[in-house]
Amino acid sequence: MARGGGGCCPPMDLMRSEAMQLVQVIIPTESAHLTVSYLGELGLLQLKDLNAEKSPFQRTYASQIKRCGEMARKLRFFKEHMSKAGISTSTQLTEISLDFDDLEIKLGELEAELAEVNVNNEKLQRTNNELLEYSTVLQKAGEFFYSTQRSAAAQQREMEADQSGESSLESPLLEQDMLTDASKQVKLGSLSGLVPKDKAMAFERILFRATRGNIFLRQESVDEPVTDPSSAEKVAKNAFVIFYSGERAKAKILKICDAFNANRYPFPDNVAKQLHAVKEVSAKISELKATIDMGLAHRDNILKSIASGFENWNRLVNKEKSIYHTLNMLSVDVTKKCLVGEGWSPVFATTQIQDALQRATLDSKSQVGSIFQVLNTTESPPTYFRTNKFTSAFQEIVDAYGVAKYQEANPGVFTVVTFPFLFAVMFGDWGHGICLLVATLYLIIQEKKLASQKLGDIMEMMFGGRYVIMMMALFSIYTGFIYNEFFSVPFEIFGKSAYACRDPSCGDAATEGLLKVRQTYPFGVDPVWHGSRSELPFLNSLKMKMSILLGVAQMNLGIVISYFNAKFFKNSVNVWYQFVPQLIFLNSLFGYLSVLIIIKWCTGAKADLYHTMIYMFLSPTDELGENQLFPGQKTVQLVLLLLALVSVPWMLIPKPFFLKREHERRHQGQQYAMLQSADDSVVSELGDHDVSNHHEEFEFSEVFVHQLIHTIEFVLGAVSNTASYLRLWALSLAHSELSSVFYDKVLLLTWGYNNIVIRIIGIAIFVAATIGVLLVMETLSAFLHALRLHWVEFQNKFYEGDGYKFAPFSFALISEEEG
Repeated sequence: MARGGGGCCPPMDLMRSEAMQLVQVIIPTESAHLTVSYLGELGLLQLKDLNAEKSPFQRTYASQIKRCGEMARKLRFFKEHMSKAGISTSTQLTEISLDFDDLEIKLGELEAELAEVNVNNEKLQRTNNELLEYSTVLQKAGEFFYSTQRSAAAQQREMEADQSGESSLESPLLEQDMLTDASKQVKLGSLSGLVPKDKAMAFERILFRATRGNIFLRQESVDEPVTDPSSAEKVAKNAFVIFYSGERAKAKILKICDAFNANRYPFPDNVAKQLHAVKEVSAKISELKATIDMGLAHRDNILKSIASGFENWNRLVNKEKSIYHTLNMLSVDVTKKCLVGEGWSPVFATTQIQDALQRATLDSKSQVGSIFQVLNTTESPPTYFRTNKFTSAFQEIVDAYGVAKYQEANPGVFTVVTFPFLFAVMFGDWGHGICLLVATLYLIIQEKKLASQKLGDIMEMMFGGRYVIMMMALFSIYTGFIYNEFFSVPFEIFGKSAYACRDPSCGDAATEGLLKVRQTYPFGVDPVWHGSRSELPFLNSLKMKMSILLGVAQMNLGIVISYFNAKFFKNSVNVWYQFVPQLIFLNSLFGYLSVLIIIKWCTGAKADLYHTMIYMFLSPTDELGENQLFPGQKTVQLVLLLLALVSVPWMLIPKPFFLKREHERRHQGQQYAMLQSADDSVVSELGDHDVSNHHEEFEFSEVFVHQLIHTIEFVLGAVSNTASYLRLWALSLAHSELSSVFYDKVLLLTWGYNNIVIRIIGIAIFVAATIGVLLVMETLSAFLHALRLHWVEFQNKFYEGDGYKFAPFSFALISEEEG
């Protein structure tokens, strides 16, 4: 294929990948960093790793990469705190005045300051939470002591009233003791605090068992969850007060409290001290709250100052990290004064790369310039197609199957048209097409805004394929006009129907009573077919035959492209022993069937094409009778059958023998000097390994078996692939019938009721079914079937897809991956 244009950037040519070259660059050490930076901005050089045998720690710039990793960690630390504080980063990228070393110092200072603020804030928050818990304990324990004191005073008054003077025989002995001898009363100790509510019952049981019941425990639930000082999380807790006797009991209780994360707080003995403690705690809480607010304001100011430059700093750190990673791929010269790199670049980018090297030399004030030279190689270069935002999605469809081999014909050129068209054949309805078009036009109009936003997975896929969906919608509108379906309803858009009723009794349910009264409907299916008894047989016949015609045409296109591939690579073996017999075999059978379909449409004959094709194989010499469509058809069929039979051994036998002979000639020295001067079929068929080792034995059996498999695959595939295209008919019919069912059985049925509620419900169900089933599920189904037809039926005729993508060192690609 001739490449047009001149200069550094010739016009985009998607048919063949860009011409590539293996280049070597020798860069002085003092200008290496700036040179790689300029090459990253250019993004047209894919460097090879010349230090693959070295571990990351053994490479020259390992320490610099470690610095970049540490700075990236600090930036992640900042981002985490900004997201917690709800502070968003500025998306505007500006020129950075700081250099890398100054930025490293600044990030270190900011991290230290922010860490110090966080530590102080955590200490203050912990103290504040402890004081809040203490306040809760004072409140709950105070209520308990107050209620207990009141009940004790009441009991005391009752006892004094009942026992005025001498004790009765019925009064308890201990009570008499206590009343008579105050010195025998035991002084009890107390502990108060908070315990998590979910541990409260276990806490109580363990205390009872450990002290053998010699305690008095009172618990009360706290109304609202409190913030635990240790975990800083909201926890539902119970306030408790424990009365005990003796130091041993106290030691056991303290250990149990620690085990159950029960926070203990002192509770004063008398009421005066309690009131004083409550006032003191409240004052401290107020002071701490003001201090914490000031600390948070200071932290927010630090984070806002970080946010203003965060994106720029992040971009600089990522850029520096990628530069040092790239420098580690270069080999160090023995003098250690220069770096040597090898890589692939497009031929058109030679001048641009040389300019970048020269600019780097001048800007770094290096006394020695960089050297750029093209290397000769037998390696297979990477594949590079220069796509735009329209063609990139179609190219991704092809690349998902396999990346094109270097400079082989690219199916993406044809996919731009054939993929949306085959989708539309299955999806044809111009009403549904308009819905898809409106949705995708919104994505296209808002693409600048949506491109900068983070979308969900499904929305991201739809946005990436917005131009594919637009083409699918446009072709669906076109095929919808051909099928004459608008949500399954026909319209007389291009004129009146060609048919009319013979008399009023003929009705609309049959075509037998219709007469042709006008010219044939100018475009698409005549609307009178819809709703008639003959609608399904007519549309079935039309769509099935149309599917075969489209399938045979696309498969022929694939075989023709294989011819252009063979001519481009100067592979005459594939032209004469692959392209020619394949073209003959396919068209002797299914090309002939396509011609019969067209003749039958043009003549209106009633010949049975199934019968014709079957007996073309079973009884080729029998008379055709009423199935004859043109004079001499029997002779033509015999010739075509003979050609199909001959083409099978034509594909199978000559090619292995020709390759064997070519191999022997090469090793006898007749065509040894320049491999390129020989027929390039040797290179493509025998492979790189055979080129590198001239004494490799030619495995004729392997080549023959490979050719046998290829021949059988094509012969059987010609039948199965043609049948596979009938999915166009099946899915088109399914889409049409589903659309008709939703319209007739949902919308029209509910519209027949004279009730506004039923009508609204009917419209809602119709809209939901149309969107959910026809515009989402049917779209996905037709998309996947169109994808299969391209990957299997079309691309296997010519596409090898065993190449690898051109992956240049580019800052733009790195930022896209991180975004």
